[in-house]
Amino acid sequence: MNKYIFTCGDVNGIGPEIVLKTLNEIISGANHQFIFYCPANIFEAYAKEINPSFNYSIVKNETEIEDEQVTIIDIGKTKFNLGKATSASGKASFKAIQRSFNMLAFNQADAVITAPIAKIALSKAGIKYPGHTEMFAKWSNTKDYAMTFLSEDFNAALATIHIPIKDVPKAITEKRIRNLLRIIYNTCLFDLGIYNPKIAVLGLNPHAGEEGIIGKEEEKIIAPVLKEKEFRSFVEGCFSPDAFFANQLFRDYDFVIGMYHDQLLIPYKMLNFSNGVNYTAGLPIVRTSPDHGTAFDIAGQNIADHSSIKEAYNYAVKIVNNRKLNEEK
Repeated sequence: MNKYIFTCGDVNGIGPEIVLKTLNEIISGANHQFIFYCPANIFEAYAKEINPSFNYSIVKNETEIEDEQVTIIDIGKTKFNLGKATSASGKASFKAIQRSFNMLAFNQADAVITAPIAKIALSKAGIKYPGHTEMFAKWSNTKDYAMTFLSEDFNAALATIHIPIKDVPKAITEKRIRNLLRIIYNTCLFDLGIYNPKIAVLGLNPHAGEEGIIGKEEEKIIAPVLKEKEFRSFVEGCFSPDAFFANQLFRDYDFVIGMYHDQLLIPYKMLNFSNGVNYTAGLPIVRTSPDHGTAFDIAGQNIADHSSIKEAYNYAVKIVNNRKLNEEK
């Protein structure tokens, strides 16, 4: 029996609501145990609106987990302030993430599905991490990792993550591109079960630099790496992003690598806003997440769509199973 963790995310957003809705749907017939890190007072408030269809216990410590299919681990009473990022909500979301990682690090769970957090709430709480990706990479001592987005329509990976546009060009290096290609290739093989992957790489500049007229990064940094012997059998590019998506070429590839955040996530979210999944590739642990934010504007109204976090759970199960199959080979 595998164990899957859910974290509450920012408690003033939709996190607790979408986790509870997801548990209600996946619990029937699932041969797994589920752990939900959430303030007990927050969980109980939502349970009055969304009646749990499962038996559960509420405990304060991981050592108290028994055979109940769902265990709520109370991370401490937290004040509700729906729709607002607060220091208290930042502290609660961080505590849930931190404790979930500890369980994974000690092999006490198989994967974590993280509900959305607010960077501003983390900042108000004095927490310096910009997001989940950076937290899990730091704690697992992983230097080479990738923020990826998974769906049936297409899978996407970012060469740079949460940095200003002005800093992107200097962050694009041959080493970064090489490491990313290796991470994505291994993710296809060992996590997703794609054994002959085709990977597309987008250029940085308009028209992919147009042979150096608009920018030099493609011909001096990106393209030379793609032509190296290690990569040329499964990688193609550099593609001009506008034509690539206009002609729906992403459908011909197992993964698309983009150079910066919005270059990939605008088309990705247009296709997958309600069912896309954020996956941190390259980590020794399995962490998935919905690809949307905290939705403070609809928090507490019981109208949040939980499709994306449910799909994040489905991908977590898939990745865990694929990794275990590969370990057995």
